[in-house]
Amino acid sequence: MMRSETELMLRGYGLTTAEFFYRMPDHLNVLNTFVWQDYDLAPDHPKLFKFIEFWQDEIEGPLHSVRFVHRKELSDGEWRHVTGEFTVH
Repeated sequence: MMRSETELMLRGYGLTTAEFFYRMPDHLNVLNTFVWQDYDLAPDHPKLFKFIEFWQDEIEGPLHSVRFVHRKELSDGEWRHVTGEFTVH
């Protein structure tokens, strides 16, 4: 079941961005990069580690390194239900 970004944020997910540095299969002295983003749970990052396992099992280019950042877009107390909005000039 697909959840909206707002639902994920309310459940504690944050946006994780990872930059993968990997070697080209035919030219091992050449490093290339790949950027990956998904909503994930800190501090365990299950989706990120699942993707790393997928990469190691299925992609020919061996990983050199991975760096990532995680940003929790919503925290407790930042979400409130609004039923209307008035603009005063």
